[in-house]
Amino acid sequence: MKVAFATDDGVRVNAHFGQCSMFAIYNLTKGSSELLELRRIPDIAAQDELGKIDGRIEAIDDCTLIFLMQIGASAAAKVTRRKIMPVKVPFGSPIDEQVKRLEEMLQGKPPMWLAKVLRAEEEEGAGVNGSNG
Repeated sequence: MKVAFATDDGVRVNAHFGQCSMFAIYNLTKGSSELLELRRIPDIAAQDELGKIDGRIEAIDDCTLIFLMQIGASAAAKVTRRKIMPVKVPFGSPIDEQVKRLEEMLQGKPPMWLAKVLRAEEEEGAGVNGSNG
């Protein structure tokens, strides 16, 4: 599963969804995690608020979760419609600690919210592969 972290430094979750300069993208499995890339958000001064949100959603469109400090209501609605779950964490939370917690949750019995996300991801994968009908 791919997970995005809203960040300005690539090390900590320290940004609002609509204002972050980049997303740290990790791939997590039950036994491992790896940083795939830092996806920088182009700074387009003339872009309106809607364009900023849509651009950020496109940047994380292949992710299942987005860890962030804050997200506006309309952005949160758009993100969840794309089947990406926003997860709020305290300002400055180290990304590596969040990744480690997620890995531990995946190895044990994941909490209800994570189990639901994983189930949705599996169902979507089954539909893409054509084994769902």
